[in-house]
Amino acid sequence: MGIVLAALLVGGVVVAVVIGQGGEDRSTATKTVRAVIGSEKAEFFADPQVVKALAAEGYTVKAETSGSWAMEGLELDGYDLAFPSSKAPADELAGKYKVRQPLPRPFYSPLVVVAHRSAAEVLAGNGLAALEKGTGRGVLKMEAYLAAARADRTWQELKGADRYGELSGTLYVASTDPETSNSGALYLATASYVANGGRVVADGKGLDATAPLMRKLVSVQGAQQSSSDAAFRDFVSGVGNPLVLVYESQVASLLNEQQDPGDLTVLYPDTTANSDHTVVPLTENGRAVGELLSTDKELRRLAVKYGFRPQGAAAEFTAATKAHSAHLNQTLTGVRQAPVPTSAVLHEMARRARN
Repeated sequence: MGIVLAALLVGGVVVAVVIGQGGEDRSTATKTVRAVIGSEKAEFFADPQVVKALAAEGYTVKAETSGSWAMEGLELDGYDLAFPSSKAPADELAGKYKVRQPLPRPFYSPLVVVAHRSAAEVLAGNGLAALEKGTGRGVLKMEAYLAAARADRTWQELKGADRYGELSGTLYVASTDPETSNSGALYLATASYVANGGRVVADGKGLDATAPLMRKLVSVQGAQQSSSDAAFRDFVSGVGNPLVLVYESQVASLLNEQQDPGDLTVLYPDTTANSDHTVVPLTENGRAVGELLSTDKELRRLAVKYGFRPQGAAAEFTAATKAHSAHLNQTLTGVRQAPVPTSAVLHEMARRARN
């Protein structure tokens, strides 16, 4: 009898554990979604609050980073989604993997140029920028800047630059590698649009006309960073070029973290390109996560925390960054949006610029 009771007790314990585990699995289990993302979104996906918000909807995202324009060369079998930082590479990937439209576009960020106050004031004093009094922001005048780039102007040729020992050598905006990095490619898209008389470069004629200037913009930099994150960190730490092209989201994230911006000045090019972060769903789970990023209130709030502007909800960004309006042009007043060439044209533009 003792042996029988012992057997029943053991059996009862096993059943209880199985049922308990089964119930726990049903309440906490999440579907794992493998993603390849642009590096500028790595901190967002690693945020415990983002992880929790996704888990509450039944998903765990395991993210790996890649340059947005390098994603086209990756083998994405086994992944659930790709999340480049621009619509052009996303459209290319969608065509390659026969992904149905529309593609989720949860948030975006315009490109800006960060400068130290000394450099910004010299630019303003020479007609290359306009600063808003009493703030840490202004406008970079793209036509004037590109004219200076064509003429190979140096900082020493600009009046007032002699007061600052760090302002020397050729005047240029440091950008990332346009063949692999989204921000570098969008820099060429913007510059070529302005240089082409306010028309998007769409054919060989436009490429031929703008190639010499694009080559100057890139070749003057020497070795380029592959990531805007690295370029921004270098700038914040006080090393590197006086003018650096980054995403507004990186600046907003820094300010949201209550970090001291020092003499940081944010120059919004009067013509710029938006980085439309676009999800390419490779599976239904990938599409579900893309839709959640677009519609879930908590995830949208967290996107703003990292400086991204949610699509179709300017008020969310404006309200969340109210304390930082001295550095951020919340309504993008005075900023014109440059259309981005097709992926094929932009690849060729980047190739010519690098060679």
